[in-house]
Amino acid sequence: MKKIAAFFGVISLALVAYLSLWPVPVEPMVWSAPVAPGYVGPHAVNTKLANLNMISLGKEEGPEHIAIGRDGKLYAAVVSGNILRMNPDGTAQEVFVNTGGRVLGFDFDAAGNLIAADAMKGLLSIASDRQITALTDKVGGDPIRYADAVVVAANGKMYFTDASTRFAPSQWGGTFEASVLDILEQQATGRVLEYDPATRGTRVVARGLAFANGIALSKDEQTLFVNETGKYRVWKIAVTVANLDLSRGAAASGATVLFDNLPGYPDNLMRGLEGKIWLGFAKPRNPKIDNMADKPFLRKLTLRLPRALWPVPKAYGHVMAFTEDGKVVADLQDPTGAYPETTAITETADRWYVQSLHAKGLGWLPRQQ
Repeated sequence: MKKIAAFFGVISLALVAYLSLWPVPVEPMVWSAPVAPGYVGPHAVNTKLANLNMISLGKEEGPEHIAIGRDGKLYAAVVSGNILRMNPDGTAQEVFVNTGGRVLGFDFDAAGNLIAADAMKGLLSIASDRQITALTDKVGGDPIRYADAVVVAANGKMYFTDASTRFAPSQWGGTFEASVLDILEQQATGRVLEYDPATRGTRVVARGLAFANGIALSKDEQTLFVNETGKYRVWKIAVTVANLDLSRGAAASGATVLFDNLPGYPDNLMRGLEGKIWLGFAKPRNPKIDNMADKPFLRKLTLRLPRALWPVPKAYGHVMAFTEDGKVVADLQDPTGAYPETTAITETADRWYVQSLHAKGLGWLPRQQ
């Protein structure tokens, strides 16, 4: 009996030592997570996103970003690194191009080139003949590690997010794994960048974001809307600012918080019709994660657990639309999470296409007035 007790004692000590001391890649920062508001007010629980119509993508999955090109075709970036092209009804599907990375966001410039934020490759330009040109993968000599979303202004300038300067998906097992590390750590190293094709120069617009994600331009193109996923908020940032440190909070000159303490993790932003901007929530809030905000040791311990035990929030479909002054004008949910990790809506004259990180097909609803 003594030998058995000694054996289990050694095992217990080894487990404690592992959970306490085993190296992990994060150095968590203490931060103050606001109390989650829950699904109330404009976000009251509903099922308006349930029972989507589906377009099969075959073996492809994760139509993370969707847009209509100048050719009238629907383009969708998927997990495999492919950008698919198809008719708006989903027919005539083909692989337009494979970047060799993972495109998370894209837009089209005035010449019809597809401008892609590739999490592995940086900012790319893809011509109609499928020729890929790397525009930028560094700023001031510093690598762009996690290009996430991009929007092209009428003057040609391209604004895009570098979600994390700490965790590159190419080095940390992919986009999901790198995002988990960055959000758990809360070092707030995300930034907003500008690429000017006229000068081929890249500059920092703003920095200090806890996972800089979706981006959209205001109608007058003087303001950027940017999702800060790790802190559940949306910023308004003047396009003219330079190297603005947003880690100082809402008092930063040239930037204000439009939405704070949202009920989920905001992901993409997409301009819709009639002045709307669509926002998707990849996941809902998880009280276990919020409760660890001021407990760095527990966040380190979490990463020492098997991945199946990580406190990843449940699937919950949720998208909303708002106006530039911050009024919520639409809110669609599916509490079952049947269509997982909703990241935004692409709005056309007759359809709402629902973007997703991991869905096996492309969901859509008839557009509602």
